[in-house]
Amino acid sequence: MIVAGSKALIVISLAWGLAFNFSEVRGSSMEPGIHDRDRILVDQVSYIFGSVQRGDVVILRYPLDPSLDYIKRVIGLPGDEVVIQRGQVYINGEHLDEPYVAAAAIDPWSSMHTVVRPGHYFVLGDNRRRSSDSREFGQVPAEYLRGKVRARLWPLGRVGLID
Repeated sequence: MIVAGSKALIVISLAWGLAFNFSEVRGSSMEPGIHDRDRILVDQVSYIFGSVQRGDVVILRYPLDPSLDYIKRVIGLPGDEVVIQRGQVYINGEHLDEPYVAAAAIDPWSSMHTVVRPGHYFVLGDNRRRSSDSREFGQVPAEYLRGKVRARLWPLGRVGLID
């Protein structure tokens, strides 16, 4: 009985390890929602069974050095026209409501226009003034998405789901 229970625990632990990853955030690009040194839970399988949605907070391989991981928010999906004017984001001609971006974090000098290529995503940090994102490194290939951020686990006073 103990052997069977131990085997079940090992199988469950392995499955959990393959499905989820714990990570520590480095940098302020996702403030005010996610801070430097926050510990997060990353779901590594959700995109195997479902699609990426606008607004998802994701861990991705940095396109200019795939050995590094970045945390960003998906703004543009394949085929979307993304326009940034004076820091305001428009998707397919509609202003994007972004309650997760603090007024002080908007970069009023940021402007660009792009159409997201098939198999790619346009990502931005929530702290636009302090984010290296698609404005700098371009669109992110789908295979560079490592997983969806589901929750903050540390610090204890800010534990909760990530929107």
